[in-house]
Amino acid sequence: MRTVSSTASARLYHLSEEDAAAQTLFYGPLGEALMVARQQPEDVQTGLWLATESDVVAFLDLDEG
Repeated sequence: MRTVSSTASARLYHLSEEDAAAQTLFYGPLGEALMVARQQPEDVQTGLWLATESDVVAFLDLDEG
């Protein structure tokens, strides 16, 4: 993810295999989006994505990396 600032605007959303629509969980600073994502159950975390103005990345790829 090219965005490195924890204050960068981010969208945290969940993609489900059962539902084609993305469910937005949070809009706001990247640092807060990461905190919200970490509070979700493990089965939800597998479908979480973070989008900034320059990138989209799976939460688990970013959090584990």
